[in-house]
Amino acid sequence: METLPEHVARFGEHAHLVTVGEGGKPHVVSVLVGLEAERLLTDAGRTTTANAAATPTVSLVWVAPPGEDYSLIVDGTAAVVGEQLSIRPTRAVLHRVATAAGDGPSCLTVL
Repeated sequence: METLPEHVARFGEHAHLVTVGEGGKPHVVSVLVGLEAERLLTDAGRTTTANAAATPTVSLVWVAPPGEDYSLIVDGTAAVVGEQLSIRPTRAVLHRVATAAGDGPSCLTVL
């Protein structure tokens, strides 16, 4: 079974980061993600940083690679470090895409 770092490496550095703003409004941005030890790192703009500082629960979503049946979703706790977010993963799943052919589990737990 692949570890989370192996999945992140396979899916690549481009993901979408979801934070929550004032009043529970979701904020989604395209980011480049790096892996350092057991943390995921990404640059963050003003709104994303403010959201993560106020509500540190975030999600990262990698779309399924061409021909693959699963996307990668990682939930975590973010800490603002300068102009970056350092995200400690708390849960990760492979989630089946709507266009996947055949049968298969809807979710596979990674972490």
